[in-house]
Amino acid sequence: MNRVVVTGLGIYSCIGQNIEMVRESLYEGRSGIVLDTERKEKGFRSGLTGMVPPVNLKGILDRRSRIGLAEQGEYAYLSTLEALNQSGLDQEMLEKYKAGILFGNDSSAKAVIEANDTIRLKKDTTLLGSGSIFQSMNCTVNMNLATIFKLKGINFTVSAACASGSHSIGLGYLFIKWGLQDCIICGGAQETNYMAFGSFDGLSAFSVREDRPTAASRPFDRDRDGLVPSGGAATVILESYDSAVKRGATILAEIIGYGFSSNGDHISNSSVDGQEKSLELSLKDAGLAASEIDYINAHATSTPGGDATEAQAIDKVFGDHKPLVSSTKSMTGHECWMAGASEIVYGITMMQNGFVAPNINFENPDEHSAKLNIASKTVDKKIRNFLSNSFGFGGTNSSLILKNPL
Repeated sequence: MNRVVVTGLGIYSCIGQNIEMVRESLYEGRSGIVLDTERKEKGFRSGLTGMVPPVNLKGILDRRSRIGLAEQGEYAYLSTLEALNQSGLDQEMLEKYKAGILFGNDSSAKAVIEANDTIRLKKDTTLLGSGSIFQSMNCTVNMNLATIFKLKGINFTVSAACASGSHSIGLGYLFIKWGLQDCIICGGAQETNYMAFGSFDGLSAFSVREDRPTAASRPFDRDRDGLVPSGGAATVILESYDSAVKRGATILAEIIGYGFSSNGDHISNSSVDGQEKSLELSLKDAGLAASEIDYINAHATSTPGGDATEAQAIDKVFGDHKPLVSSTKSMTGHECWMAGASEIVYGITMMQNGFVAPNINFENPDEHSAKLNIASKTVDKKIRNFLSNSFGFGGTNSSLILKNPL
């Protein structure tokens, strides 16, 4: 079995559009959440969102490449470019290693809605343009990036709700561990336009704490009232340890555990048993005891039921060991299909820089979160191993464990 390491990171999110910006935001506990007045005008119950700057790729990509990119694909292109640059992999190396791509994505709402609006208005499908189909498909990120970067290896999209980004990294880890690939570009992407979130808003899943946007996302806090939607893209470059060492790459982290499960129960409610199985399997795969985990980046999205379930699962598995716990969603909001990948980027960034980012807005614990060791402020700490949880609709669970290579 091959060892699997991370040699590149890239990010485009509401708390920073590159790794350095994100590092500063994480350390300072800086939120990227705002009130979007357009959503209120459209009839949204909540106008809160993570504000991700729009992208302009003119002069960076040719027109043929640009027209097939949906919004989330634009974010993913930039995060992947940053990750590749950090890894030192150029086009020649990508071809030599027959690099693959596994990206998490579970919607392309804007492209689909706009195409159908054009058909209804113009009654002429030829006016959609040649890029419409490539923006509309769920695999829009993979098909575009595989073409732009001329990738020859594994190539498919992981569609697993809010665990999509995490499962993409988990699957990449397995492909390399089993010797089927030497290098895979993994990540997650989420469109941030209002069209992607109307049905979520209709479920009354979002916080309505609009008077204080940066205080709206409050995972594990007793007074939480719902999540805040967000998005962007995150990329991690996975390689076999041998190929990374052979080319003299800097190893940022090593993936040592991947756990997964399905609740097999309610389509939207969480399950303590299902999450517990995912956590235990990740520890078993990593060959670690619960006491060897220094930090958990929790999935906790700031919903009453979801946070309570995860707190119980963490307490059952980690008991008296009480590793530090925080949810970076307190700053970013819920980045949905991207979250499982971005939270790996956030976790590695903390591990490299020796700190645990705060769970901001955590003021009053409830009966379940009171049992956890939640970091309400930034903690300077050397992290040996950290665990990242991602759970999604349909009962899909994913837990990843990463090790500090130093």
